[in-house]
Amino acid sequence: MTTADDRTQTRVDPMDPARAQALLATLGDPRRMESGDPLPPFAHHIYFWDAQPPDRLGRDGHPATGGGFIPDLGLPRRMWAAGKLVFHAPLLAGVRAERVSRIEGITRKDGRSGPLAFVRVRHDIRQRQALVLTEWQDLVYRPDGTDRPAPPAAPTDERVSEPLVPDTTLLFRYSALTFNGHRIHYDEAYARAVEGYDGLVVHGPLLAHLLMGLAERQLGTLRSFSYRATAPLMHHEIAALCWRDGVVWVRAADGRQCMIGEAG
Repeated sequence: MTTADDRTQTRVDPMDPARAQALLATLGDPRRMESGDPLPPFAHHIYFWDAQPPDRLGRDGHPATGGGFIPDLGLPRRMWAAGKLVFHAPLLAGVRAERVSRIEGITRKDGRSGPLAFVRVRHDIRQRQALVLTEWQDLVYRPDGTDRPAPPAAPTDERVSEPLVPDTTLLFRYSALTFNGHRIHYDEAYARAVEGYDGLVVHGPLLAHLLMGLAERQLGTLRSFSYRATAPLMHHEIAALCWRDGVVWVRAADGRQCMIGEAG
């Protein structure tokens, strides 16, 4: 079920535990997931699909802007820039959930690489009439043929480091679980020729999910998490998930910082 107006969209989902189990298997997590179990942080991204028919998709495989929730901003390239989550209560597998999404703001500016549009979306997820999760997503839209700013260098003073070795199978399975049709994650020719990447792009939400998992292993239950993407990570690169004093980040093999986050 989906309802929407110009700025608000509502979706409901039964939160099938089998889908969560498939996510755990994809990430090599040995835990078992049954109905009523708490979902891992960020696992809600495999639910609430926006399944549009082919004629409602843009060239990049995403639902086309202008025909639904996101307005047409005249900028064809989409990036997931940042996000913040507040965990009010555990989100449970197998319990019907409702997500209400609102566009809180659209900002246009001229950056070093040309015109940009920033869209901030707020999601409130409820189960059994109670608010369990609030999430903000910051999306950025930009024109073709623009250069990316030089990425920052990642910190090297971590106290915990875990290897990340992505591959095309991981990207395919995560795209399938999230019903994410963005071609930069599975169509290498498109990613290189049209969007100018050096290969397939590891999903920003996947990196955020992995960083939240690292933070949860250090802190226990998370109350909040914020993150910011700073450089793309390619499918053929080796990286490290790093932790120090509540701050987490992804460091590529060449030392650049791909994402940084803070857990509370």
